[in-house]
Amino acid sequence: MLPSPSLTRQVRTAVVAAAALLLASGFGFRALDDYLQRPTGSVPLPPGTLARLPLRIGAWQGQDAPIDDALRRATDTDDLVNRQYRREPDGAHASLYVAYGVRARDLMPHRPEVCYPGAGWTFRGSVDRELALPNGSSLACRVLRFTHGTFDQRQIVVVNYYIVDGQYCPDVSLLRSKAWRGSRGIRYVVQVQVTATSDAYADLDMAEAGVLAFATESADAIQGVLSAALAEAGPDTGRTSTNTVGEDR
Repeated sequence: MLPSPSLTRQVRTAVVAAAALLLASGFGFRALDDYLQRPTGSVPLPPGTLARLPLRIGAWQGQDAPIDDALRRATDTDDLVNRQYRREPDGAHASLYVAYGVRARDLMPHRPEVCYPGAGWTFRGSVDRELALPNGSSLACRVLRFTHGTFDQRQIVVVNYYIVDGQYCPDVSLLRSKAWRGSRGIRYVVQVQVTATSDAYADLDMAEAGVLAFATESADAIQGVLSAALAEAGPDTGRTSTNTVGEDR
């Protein structure tokens, strides 16, 4: 069963409001802000790149879930896609949010640990996972749980990960370490969130199994869209910057 429209709006608001909360979330992020505002060697993806992600992924059928313009602007991203996917025939559901930013500051995407509590959700714990992908590689991600409300309590499970030049990372540590080391040539950073909701009396473990399945099945499709866009942009795009954020020396 798909989540109710009101709950979907709550989740969507929590996901896309995070960019405004990021810079106030800790000293390390604030310290990096000035540094990461410099021009970078990142690749401007062709407009509408993320919208090329297939609506049909295996047994999952998707539909767009448009984001309010004000919330879209708050993300400070250059491209994003927000969708609801449903698996046939069991009806399992998953919401997908993928975001990309060109400016270095925007390449430090939001953390669910910050944005969901900022939208009224209570953090209930997290665990890092390595998901085996069909191509033989693995997807490093973080699985988090949150609750909302007291009497009519709702729950959400979030699978969050980042793609830094094709490399999976469950948090922003890879991007931060490259920045602190003064590395050069990071071409792109993308954030992916897969979520599912349930009320307090449903089986959230089943919801988690569903989002983990979708995260596993959709990873290759997301990478494929990014690879095609990078090929379209050209191999040398984004490598002429003098900024020190990027490829390891």
